[in-house]
Amino acid sequence: MPYLKSREITSIALLAALWGVLNSIFSPILFRMTGLPFLCDLIGFAVLSLTVWWTRKLGTPSIVGIIATVINFIFNPGGLHFLGFTVASIVFDLITCIIGYDRIFRSALATALSMIGTSIVSAAVAGLIIGTFFMTGPALARWGGVLSWAGLHAVGGIIGGAVGVIIISALRIRGISAAEKK
Repeated sequence: MPYLKSREITSIALLAALWGVLNSIFSPILFRMTGLPFLCDLIGFAVLSLTVWWTRKLGTPSIVGIIATVINFIFNPGGLHFLGFTVASIVFDLITCIIGYDRIFRSALATALSMIGTSIVSAAVAGLIIGTFFMTGPALARWGGVLSWAGLHAVGGIIGGAVGVIIISALRIRGISAAEKK
């Protein structure tokens, strides 16, 4: 029996494309206007939350992150900073697996706390990687250094995790269920 069913592969492809395309087109615009990374985090962690809810399998958020990275590089070849989000998707994957999918999705409160908390930690990791390896000194100094940049991403993780939880809640209310676990 294959690990991923066609329904899960389809959702991985769609969510990865959504993240990669939206991030490549809209995030640079908001970043140039404000200098803040919030839209990157919002899109990424909402998509990762939805991925975990839909598939509940180890590896799927990582695959989504890797495919989104490839799509991002196709549209924005100079966007090496997105590698921070690739690592963050792997961190997100591992944390949700450690928490346990049954525990995460047993109640609305557990989902909110788990998804937002995981998004915060993963976004901070992305911020640390981006700040350490891909930002110039003057740009980092403007925001107070690498830790402050990671903190800004963590705030974006709160936003992205919350949006993901809202989408999951809306889907549950509409009677849409996650992929079957057979």
